[in-house]
Amino acid sequence: MSSPSSADTRTDALFAPAVDAALSTVRRNIPTFDRLYPADTTDGGRYPLRPAHGAFAEGGNYGWTTSFWPGMQWLAYERSGDDAFRTAALAHARDFDRRLRTGEDLDTHDIGFLYTLASVAPWRLLGDEDARQTAIAAADQLMTRFLEPAGIIQAWGDLADPHQRGRTIIDSLMNMPLLMWAYEQTGQERYVDAVRRHTEQLRVHIMRGDDSTFHTFYWDPVTGEPLRGATEQGAHDDSCWARGQAWGIYGFAMAYRFTGDERMLDAAHRCARYFLAHLPADAVPYWDLVYGDDSDAPRDSSAGAIAAAGLFELARVETDADRAQQADADARRLLAALVADCAPEPDTADTLLLHGVYDLPKSNGVDEGNLWGDYFYFEALTRATNPDWTPYW
Repeated sequence: MSSPSSADTRTDALFAPAVDAALSTVRRNIPTFDRLYPADTTDGGRYPLRPAHGAFAEGGNYGWTTSFWPGMQWLAYERSGDDAFRTAALAHARDFDRRLRTGEDLDTHDIGFLYTLASVAPWRLLGDEDARQTAIAAADQLMTRFLEPAGIIQAWGDLADPHQRGRTIIDSLMNMPLLMWAYEQTGQERYVDAVRRHTEQLRVHIMRGDDSTFHTFYWDPVTGEPLRGATEQGAHDDSCWARGQAWGIYGFAMAYRFTGDERMLDAAHRCARYFLAHLPADAVPYWDLVYGDDSDAPRDSSAGAIAAAGLFELARVETDADRAQQADADARRLLAALVADCAPEPDTADTLLLHGVYDLPKSNGVDEGNLWGDYFYFEALTRATNPDWTPYW
C-alpha cells in the first residue's frame, strides 16, 4: 500500500488542472447569472435560469439547490483569492438573508444545505456577522421541524401534511451541520440533542443489515414508532439509491466528527464499503446500486462526487492510520474517474461535471450536470489538493 504522499504525487498531475478548469467555469458563469440562480440541472450541458415558479420570477431563490452556486464561488475565492468570487458570493448571502426573513420556501429540512453554504461559509471565511446571524436564525427555523417523540427532523412539506408527516430521508444527514454549527456558536443544548437523536434514528432504521440504505423512512409522528422504509428517487423501495448511499458516507462521518460517537464512524464505514463494492469497473456509479457492469442504466456522477468528498472527510476523522489511508485512496480513485470520464472539455459546458441524474423515476435531469454534483466535485478537488482545507459543513 502506498503512502498518502506518493498517492498525492500520482494524482496532483490529474487534479490540479481539474481545479483550474473548475475555477474557469465558475468565473465564466458569474456574469451569466449575476445575482440570479441557475436551474437544478443543465439542458444539453448549459444551465438555464431557474424557471419561474408560482410567485417566484425566473432565476429566483427557491428550492433546495440554490446555495450550491455561492458555495462554488466560496471555493473559488479560497483557491484563487480573487475578490470577484467573494463579491458575487456575498451578494447571494444577502439574498439568502432576505429569503429567510420573508419566509420564502422554507418548509424543508434542506435549510441546512442552503444556509451552511450561503451563510456559515462567509462567517467562517470572513467573520461576516450578518451572515452569522442569518445562519443562527436558519438553524432555529430548521429546529421547528424536529418531531417529538420520533426524534427526527421531518424532511419535506408542511408539518401538518399527512403524506409527509413523520418522514425523513438519508439526505437529512447533510442538514445536521447547520445545527452542529449553531450549537458551537450558542452553546444551546437543544441543537446538539436534535442532531444526536436524529442521526441515531437514521443509523438504526434507515440503514439495512447488509449496509445498504433506504432513501426515506417513516415514523409515527404521535407515538414515535418506526414504520417503514421506502424510496422517492431510487429504482424501488428495496434498492439502494446511489446518491443516498453517498450522503450516508459523508453524513455519518460528519456526525462522528461532531458527536464522537463511534457508532457513527462505523455507520460511515459501512456505507462506504457497500458503495465501493457496488461500483462498476470504471468507478463511476450507476444511479442506483442495483445495477452492475452489464447494465445500460444511466450513471450518476453526482453520487460519485459526494462519495469522494465524504471519503475524504472519513479519512480526516478516522484515527486508525490504515483505515484513514484506505479512505483517502478510495476517494482519490472515485475522483480520478470523474475527472477522466465526466469532466467536460474546457469551455464546452456550464457544468463542472457531466452525466449526473437528478430524479430518474420522474425523468428529471437524466444524463445532465447538476448544481450539487458540481459543488461536491469542486469540494472533493479542493480536499484532494489542499488537505488543510476547513470544511464549511
